[in-house]
Amino acid sequence: MTIAKEPNPSVSIYEDIILPTEEIFSDEPPLETAKNIWYRDGQREDEIFSDEPPLETVLHLQQIILLLTSLELFWDDRNDFFAAGNLTIYYSLRQVKSQDSRGPDFFVVLDTERRPRKSWAVWQENHKFPNIIVEVLSPSTAKVDKTTKKTLYQNIFRTPEYFWFDPYNSVEFAGFRLQNGKYEPIKPNAQGYLWSQELGLYLGLHEGLVRFFTLEGELVPSPKEDSAKSRQQAAIAKQQAAIAKQQAAIAEQKAAIAKQEAAMESVMREQAEQEAAIAKQQAAMEALKMAALLAKLRDLNIDPDSL
Repeated sequence: MTIAKEPNPSVSIYEDIILPTEEIFSDEPPLETAKNIWYRDGQREDEIFSDEPPLETVLHLQQIILLLTSLELFWDDRNDFFAAGNLTIYYSLRQVKSQDSRGPDFFVVLDTERRPRKSWAVWQENHKFPNIIVEVLSPSTAKVDKTTKKTLYQNIFRTPEYFWFDPYNSVEFAGFRLQNGKYEPIKPNAQGYLWSQELGLYLGLHEGLVRFFTLEGELVPSPKEDSAKSRQQAAIAKQQAAIAKQQAAIAEQKAAIAKQEAAMESVMREQAEQEAAIAKQQAAMEALKMAALLAKLRDLNIDPDSL
């Protein structure tokens, strides 16, 4: 049974207003392009920025990176979504960065163009709000994440799914789905995973951090894990090829030995035949000698039977 997604409605305050066509900037230095984060050989290629407080620990950053890069890799063949970490979402027409904006730790917008963005201005994106938001809790943000932001995402963003997680307290892992305008808790499955209807994936804990899992419960790998898996698979394939080569060599040796044994058997058969022929010849010669002897005795009037 397929459950229909609750659409994100347009915000009424945008009616009869001339919308700006440029990116939003303030008197502060402009933000650099906030592409989705990519890691190659462990090196970070693009930075992420937002107006939110800076991430408190490396573990918070690792959590965001894992969610972002693993989903980007898993949906590598898709171009109909935008995923970002710690990127500012502007949801009003006020062009002041400190007002009417939020920078969720991680969010995904579906049915949109997959391209780099400096920010997500709702009115420039067909009034689309995130389909799913994940906040990484910390002592300084937990209260806001659980109250102010939850209310904002429920009542203004109308984001269908909201998750939060504290990397230092695995008990603080929860998910909510918008039902009849209110966030209702998502019930975990037997493994403790929370199902995301929007992504078609589970969110669950793995080695102390939130990860994505397929419907079958398989871990969605990060680029590093995928690379390690590819190397492992290549090593296994190389090993299997070496084993197959050894097995082929052994089979060839066995075939050569069998051929040699067959040749020896043939030689032995020929030798046995030759020996049999020689024995037959010898028997014939003995018979001739005996016949000649008997004939000689008869010529001498000696009855061989009387001897």
